Amino acid sequence: MINSMTGYGEAQGEVNSVSYLVEIKTLNHRYIKTIVKLPELVAFLEEDIEKLLRKNLSRGTVNYVLRLKNTSVNALFDIDEKALQAVVKKLNRAGASAGVKGTIDISNLLSLPGIIQPASPDKKVAKKIKKLVCQISQQAIDKVKEMRAVEGKVLHDDLKKQCAAIQKDLRKIQARCDVVLKRYAKKLRQRVDALLAQAKLKLDEETLAREVAVFADRSDISEEIARLDSHLQQFVQCCQANDQAGRRLDFISQEMLREANTIASKASDTEIIRCVVDMKCRIDRIKEQVQNIE
Repeated sequence: MINSMTGYGEAQGEVNSVSYLVEIKTLNHRYIKTIVKLPELVAFLEEDIEKLLRKNLSRGTVNYVLRLKNTSVNALFDIDEKALQAVVKKLNRAGASAGVKGTIDISNLLSLPGIIQPASPDKKVAKKIKKLVCQISQQAIDKVKEMRAVEGKVLHDDLKKQCAAIQKDLRKIQARCDVVLKRYAKKLRQRVDALLAQAKLKLDEETLAREVAVFADRSDISEEIARLDSHLQQFVQCCQANDQAGRRLDFISQEMLREANTIASKASDTEIIRCVVDMKCRIDRIKEQVQNIE
C-alpha cells in the first residue's frame, strides 16, 4: 500500500538527569532531504541520526530536531575561566588608560563568544546518550511511518475513486466512436447529395467510402483508448502492490494526461470532448495527489 510523505512523530527519554526530546516532521520532496538540528552537546550524533533517517525513510523532506529539557547546570555548559580572566584584564587595562573607573558585570561577560562552551561528555556518558537518542529517534520515526501509512490509505482511496471515474468516461468515449463515424458518413452523404442534385450528377460510392475511410483513420482513437486503459490498470496495481511508488505513479499520471490530450486533439465530437475535459480534470487531481506519495 502507498504511503504519504507527510508525517509527524516525537519521543523522549532521560540520561543522567538530562531529558532528550526528539521531534520529526516530514513533507513532500522529489528525493530524500534531511535537515538535522542538534544541540552542541550531542553534535557528535549527527552522522548516526542521518543514517537512521535514511534507512527508514526513502523520500521526502525530513526535519529532525533534538531538544534538551530539565538539564542540570553542570551538564549544560562549562565556563572558560582563562578566557574570562583575559577579558577582565583587558577591560581593566583599557579603563585605567582612559581614566575610567567602574565595576565589571560578570553576567554581561558571560554572553561574549567563547566564554560559555557546551560541556563535552566522556566516552561512557556519550555511549549512553547515543543509545538513548537512537532509541527515541527510532520511536519517533515509527510514529512518522504510522501517520504516513494512515494518510496513504486516504490517498489510495481517493486515487482509486478518480481512476474509476476516468474508466467510466473512457467507456463512454469508446462507445461513442462508432456513432461518430456513422454520423459523419451520413452527414457527408447528405451534403454531397445536395450539391450533386443541383448538377444532376450521381454520387460515386467508392469516392464516398474513401473519404469516410480517411476520416476514420484521421480520427481513430482506439490506440489512445487502449493505452489510457492500460495506464489506469497499471496505476491501480502500483498503488496496491508498492509502498514506494511515488515516482512511478508520477510518470504514469503524465502518460495518462498525454493520451487524454491526444484523444481531445483527434476527436470531433462534442460529447467526447466533454468526457475528455472531465478526465483531464481528474488526472490533474491525481497528479497533485501523487506529489505527496512516498
